[in-house]
Amino acid sequence: MFNIVNEIKLSYSRKGNSDKLISNSQDAVDVFRQHFDHDEIDYRESFFALYLNQSNKVLGIRKISESGISSTIVDVRIIMQAALLCNASSLILAHNHPSGNLKPSGEDLKITHNIKCASEFLNIKLLDHFILTSTDYLSFADEGHL
Repeated sequence: MFNIVNEIKLSYSRKGNSDKLISNSQDAVDVFRQHFDHDEIDYRESFFALYLNQSNKVLGIRKISESGISSTIVDVRIIMQAALLCNASSLILAHNHPSGNLKPSGEDLKITHNIKCASEFLNIKLLDHFILTSTDYLSFADEGHL
């Protein structure tokens, strides 16, 4: 009988635009808008995380989830796994509200708090969380929710 343990392989590649600097909210929103499906932003909810190095240059972006009309499942462990994998110093979150309502829900505030706690534990700064609609956005940082 053999004692076999599965080998875990993780990978990260810096292919793409790694020189993109995020210096303000609009810079981040512009990157997120390039990755949201324009045909579905008013139809179904999606959640993304943007990972940055110490100079606020983009390391990468990851779609965390995509689901229904009024909610999507967000697993904090998946967000932090990618942050650790790419050696992120900070991260920015974004999700859309197909309803067009920019007001954060109780669940939005709760998941942001949970992600902030996890990121602080790992010494990774949560810079912002955006709610997007097809025409506008809300910044949690600007609204005092972080």
